[in-house]
Amino acid sequence: MALVNGDATGRVGAGVTLGLLAAWAVHDAEEVATGPRWIRARLPELKERFPQLPDGVWRTLESVDEREFALAVAGMAVLVAAASADGYRTGGRSAFYRAALDGFGLHGLVHLGQAAAVRGYTPGSVTSALVVVPFTLWARARLRRSLPERPARVRESVLGLALAGASVAGAHAVARRLTGRSAGRRPGRR
Repeated sequence: MALVNGDATGRVGAGVTLGLLAAWAVHDAEEVATGPRWIRARLPELKERFPQLPDGVWRTLESVDEREFALAVAGMAVLVAAASADGYRTGGRSAFYRAALDGFGLHGLVHLGQAAAVRGYTPGSVTSALVVVPFTLWARARLRRSLPERPARVRESVLGLALAGASVAGAHAVARRLTGRSAGRRPGRR
């Protein structure tokens, strides 16, 4: 019988490891459902409120469409599934899984920071508060209990956030390539 949450063998089970993929899927469903449309609707207000952001940020946000966004999410699904599977295979010992878990949790905190900055809803903020951060804290606690010889390290958390950022950027770059778009341009514009 597969472990669900872990036991005295020093391994954690599916609830902790494959749960990362499930929590990510719930979170990214919110982002896919609301992201590009929310950005288009709020972009003028955001530009006015945050004029200090570089023009490249605004050009990138202006160019994101639903198809590209969905492809980028699919790319991230592959990465998160691989990290979850590696975590399951190793009983939670995988550095890849742990970095992905940390990156996921820190990503949720970024969403909450964005919502605080705009003083309202941002895509991903609801599931960050209800799923991402609570799941990450729970999974980390299970890891600490089952694998006490390897406590969470700051280096893993930094690696996780770097992995998350690079993965998101890479997924969007691949999605742009697949949709035949380039950064800052909508299809058909030259």
